[in-house]
This record gives sequence, C-alpha cells and structure tokens, in this order.
Amino acid sequence: MVIAGAGSGKTRVLTYRIAHLIDHHGVDAFNILALTFTNKAAREMKERIGTIVGASEAKNLWMGTFHSVFARILRVEGERLGYPSNFTIYDTEDQAKVINNIIKEQSLDKEIYKPKSVARRISAFKNALITPEEYMRSPELREQDASARMPLMGEVFAAYNERCFRSGAMDFDDLLLNTYLLLRKFPEVLLKYQERFRFIMVDEYQDTNHAQYLIIKALANRYGNICVVGDDAQSIYAFRGANIKNILNFQRDYDDVQVYKLEQNYRSSKTIVGAANSLIAKNKDQLHKEVWTDNDQGEHIVVHKTVSDNDEGNYVARMIFEKHMNLHLPHESFAILYRTNAQSRAIEDALRRKNIPYRIYGGLSFYQRKEVKDVLAYFRLTINPQDEEAFRRVINYPKRGIGDTTIDKLTVAANREGVTIWEACQNPLLLEHAGVNRPTQTKLADFVTKVESYRVLAAKQDAFEVAGHIAKTSGLIREFSQDKTPEGVSRYENIEELLNSVKEFTDNQKEIEEGDPSLGSFMQDVALITDSDKGTPDDKNKVSLMTIHLAKGLEFPVVFIVGMEESLFPSMMSMGSRADLEEERRLFYVALTRAEKEAYLTYAQMRYRWGKLIDCEPSRFLEEIDENFLNIMTPDFSPFTGPETTSRRKPEPPKRRPQISSNRPPGPPKNLKRVQNNSSLDDGNYEALENVSVGERVKHQRFGLGTVSDLEGSGPNKKALIEFDNVGEKKLLLKFAKLERL
Repeated sequence: MVIAGAGSGKTRVLTYRIAHLIDHHGVDAFNILALTFTNKAAREMKERIGTIVGASEAKNLWMGTFHSVFARILRVEGERLGYPSNFTIYDTEDQAKVINNIIKEQSLDKEIYKPKSVARRISAFKNALITPEEYMRSPELREQDASARMPLMGEVFAAYNERCFRSGAMDFDDLLLNTYLLLRKFPEVLLKYQERFRFIMVDEYQDTNHAQYLIIKALANRYGNICVVGDDAQSIYAFRGANIKNILNFQRDYDDVQVYKLEQNYRSSKTIVGAANSLIAKNKDQLHKEVWTDNDQGEHIVVHKTVSDNDEGNYVARMIFEKHMNLHLPHESFAILYRTNAQSRAIEDALRRKNIPYRIYGGLSFYQRKEVKDVLAYFRLTINPQDEEAFRRVINYPKRGIGDTTIDKLTVAANREGVTIWEACQNPLLLEHAGVNRPTQTKLADFVTKVESYRVLAAKQDAFEVAGHIAKTSGLIREFSQDKTPEGVSRYENIEELLNSVKEFTDNQKEIEEGDPSLGSFMQDVALITDSDKGTPDDKNKVSLMTIHLAKGLEFPVVFIVGMEESLFPSMMSMGSRADLEEERRLFYVALTRAEKEAYLTYAQMRYRWGKLIDCEPSRFLEEIDENFLNIMTPDFSPFTGPETTSRRKPEPPKRRPQISSNRPPGPPKNLKRVQNNSSLDDGNYEALENVSVGERVKHQRFGLGTVSDLEGSGPNKKALIEFDNVGEKKLLLKFAKLERL
C-alpha cells in the first residue's frame, strides 16, 4: 500500500511499477490489471509506460476505469447473466427517461417520486449490491422508503431493472453490480480472471465503494499480488458510496502488507502545504503522514471578507483581471472552486462584466449536445435494436410521420405482451390490435428495414465506415446541412467532429493487438467518458470554474475557494456526525492542495438563499488553519474598491512544522469580524436624501459606490438613476433605497 500525500507523484509510482514489472521481471502486459477512476488518468499512464517499454506493449495492458474494464469483461461473459454481448450502456439522461416513463405509467406523484431522487436511491442500492429481490426481502429498506412517502419504491426499482434488462441495457452501477454477481455465481469465470490478472494495481483506492472493494478482493484472492495507491486525506466521495475504511483497513485484509509513504509534495509552496497539514490534523480517522516540500515559501494565503455573494464575485474577478494584466498570467492559471454549483452564478456574472473568459466543468460536454446524441442514438439502435430510449429518440427524427400517439400505442401494446417496442414493430398482428393504421405500419416497417441494413453493415465493416453510412442515409446530415443559421452550421460541424472522433478511434484500435474497431466498441468508449475527460480544445486558456469534487486530481497556479461560510462549507448536511464533518474537512484539504503558488479564501457577510438575504458567519475551517500561514484582509471602508483594503500579515511561519493544538474550540475565526452595515437609513427614511443631487457620490449596502446620474419625481415617489462602479446602472426608489451620501 502506497500512502501518497497531495502532489507527491502517486501516478508516477504506479507508472514505474508497471514498467518495472514488464521490463525487469518479464511480466506479460496481458497479466497486469490497472484500475483508475478516469479515462484521462489511464491514458496518461499508458502513454508514460509506452515511452519506457514501447507503445505496442503498453497497449496490451488491461488498464482503464473500473467501469470500462468491467464493461469489457461483461461484453465477453454477460450472456451468462442473460445480457447480450452488444448491451447498451445508459448514461444519466437515459436513466432519467426510463424512470420518468415508469413513474408516469404507474401514475405516481412526481413531486414525491422525483426522478432524480429515485435514480440516486436506485444507485445507492446497486452500489451496496442490493438487487430488487433483496430489497423486497428487507423490511428495514421498505420502512425507510415508506417513511419518505415512497412506499412503492421497490416496485419502481423492480420495473426499472426489468425495463433495462428487456432493453439489453446496463447503467453505470450495473457494470459494477453485474460484474460482482458474475464472479460470485460462476466460479469458473472468477478463476479465469484471477489467472488473467496476476498483478493488480488500483489508483485512488480511498475512493472505492463496497462493490469495487469486493470485486478487487475476489480477483486478488488467488495470487495476492495487489498494489493500491491512495490518500485517506482525499477521500471525498462518500455520497457516491466510497468507503474510507477500504484504505484504512487494507492492512487487515491482506497478509504481509508493505506500506510506503510518499510525503514530499512537488506541487505546492511551503505555505500551502503547511496550512493544509494544520487543517487535516484536526481529523481523527486518518493514516498518519508528514507531508513536506522543498518548494519556495510562497505567498501567505489570503482570507478576504466581503459583504455579499455578488461582492465576492466582483473581488475574485478583479483579482484575476489585475493578475492577468499586471503579471501577464494566462487565464488558464486560475481556478475558482465552490462547494455547490449554485454558487457559480455570482462568479459568472462578475467574470462576464470584466470580459474574462471562463469554462465551467461539469457543464454540457460534447457528447451531451442534442445533435450528437441524435446520431449516437442511431448508432446505439444499430448495435442493440432492443434499446427503447434510442428507439424513441430517432423513430421520428428526421420526421417520417410517426408521432407521439403511435409511440404511446406501441408502448401500451409492448408492455401488455411483455416485449420491447422494437419487437412490437415487427409484429403486424400486434400493430393491428394496437390500432396502428396501415400507412403508419408501412413507415414503421421501412424504419425497421433501414436499421436492419445498418446492423448487417456493422457486422462486416469498422466503426468509421458504418458511422459515415448511417449519418448519410438516415437523413441527419441532410437535415443539418440545410440549416444555414450560425446554430445550424455549428450543429453540422459537431456531426463532422463526431465522425472525426470515430475515425481516430478506428485507426487507434487497428494498431492494437487485441483492438476492436467495431461500432459497438466505439459506443462503449463514448458511454464511459468521465467528467474530467469532458471538454473541447476551445476550453484552453480560460478560467476554470468547478465544484471541489470535480477539482480532485487537478492543479492550478492560483486557486480561489469561495463561500467559506458555516452551513455552506462545511455543508449544513454534514453537521450531524463526526464522520460527515471529517469528510467536509478532507474536501477543503483537497481544495487547498490544488493550489501551486497562491490560494485565496473568501466568504460573504450576507448571501441570498431561496430569495432571501441571510446573515452568514465564517467557516470553522478558517479557524482551523494555523494563522501563521494566513493574510487576513479587512475592508476598512468599502469592499468594492481595492485600495481601501488593509491587510494584517502574520509573522513568517517557523521553519519546522508548527504544533497544532487539537483542543481549540470550534467556531468562527476570532480574527474574522463581520463587516458592519454602514447604511444610515431605514426603510421609508427618504427625507435625508431629499436634496441629493446629480453628480453626487453615494454608497449602497449591496451595490457599493456609485454616482447619481439622473433624478425624477418628488417626495415619496422620487427616483434616482445611479451608475454604480461595479454593477452598472440601477434605478432606485429613494423611499426604499438604503443609500448613504458621501
């Protein structure tokens, strides 16, 4: 077990261990299994290994994400569980559509059985290796859902599983659950892969869930040659089922475990490393290590207090603008991290006002764009015609006169007969009984013939040949090429780029000894793209905005961590137990250690929640960082102007790591005081502003400093048009405006 501190080069360790096994011990690359959490990590490792042992040998490694490797096994062995080898992999959008249809068909209240909540619940069951049958045998689980006013959760779960099975489809969680069931039910299959994978390596072991843990344990049980790399201080995915106990208890699971610690950080400054150490020392459940660095001392970590979330966004945008202009730092040097996606709105507004380009991670990826999904649906149907979601998407696109009424009739008839919609389309008698008229039956038959012709071609040709043929003969290219609007041109270009990606995939697969250039193999590759793999070349040189969970594994010269407030970070949901609070602290540790040279921590005195402006208090995590590493910024007059800000820099930190007191009481930092409300007027107190004049400078509680540019009306109806320095022009009714004359 390799315990790797943040920025200590754990990927390099895995890379060189694999290369050493091949180069110095003569281990066959086909006998090495390396599991990662992102395709990007797997690609980078394979490229590095290729430079050492040769690219062709590196391609023979079984290396990839848990989901991609297990999907590869299930393609070969899945028929034992009743799945076709060409099963479809449903993404979250497909999953949501299936659940939506089930809720609608069972006439359930969507306000109670919310599709996203139902999907999360089903995912939790599967990650805990609970099948619908086991759910129905568990009074405790049924009682939990009954208490949540979802007594029919078991029926929805069973219907969802049955619908996926009937469609020859698996969702991401099924890839884990079905691999576990396969190895448990068929000992000969387990033995086959134990012999195949004699050397097992796992990256980010602290992020494994129960299913992944049991599968790895089963595969490693024969030879016991397993090497895991991870950092318990970066275990932040409990909400996805990750279990930190997997890494904490590793030494109990295997005999003769050797533990190595990577404690030198190559990424961050001494200040950032020291601050992160002082923070994570507050956690009780951890494997002890002493992270250190030979890098420069670096700048103190700035803690900046702002009045509101909008003010926070303005401060961050201004700092980026100044560093970009004065220090010539490219925009890609900056990252803004937040606890929840909703926080990005104020940040985005501020960046747009200063014309700072940015990219939001976790946004719509290339493969989620509508036109791309449309083409991919044709590909999916070609591989697996039982795929109902793909069928529904393309049956009338481009338009061929088959409307929603026909689809509803097909759905009812298929469910009644226990067949798929595709099978219903091929049964003229069933169509007749369902009330589908003759002209529509002919259109359905033509569509079936077209898809069958694609299937014949797919059995003979590689992915690129088939993809090009489908794009042309389906009418999609003609559909997109006729739209000459900028949006239409963009859609056409996206289809062209999709075909380029198919071509690149096909060429790469033809170079690999066991490569598979088929359309089915390409679709599996697309379906298993992870969040950190998404993006396009035009994302370069932009400020990165993302939740902290998505930032894991990344690094940036300058990092802003916003929203450092109680009930936001740590989250209100994490206050109930020590384990939850410690996970939040690990999340902050991950955020802080993304920074190479500079880190900024910001918090607001007031923030909008559900349309109401509420008071906030600084996060307890700010108090937990040794104050020697901090530079506390205190706005003296206005948080909206840079020059009027003072700082209190603490003394230089000692050369040795400071001793952290573990019994300091939690609570808001003692040296982070609230910004006082300087407004001199209450609601309705407009007399003091009666004589305000054009050109006069004023200050608003939320909008900051501004200049009166126009006045209209009189008495209680008097209005002022004010040009604010940071937020632009606003028209305010003086009766209610909380303005202060300067």
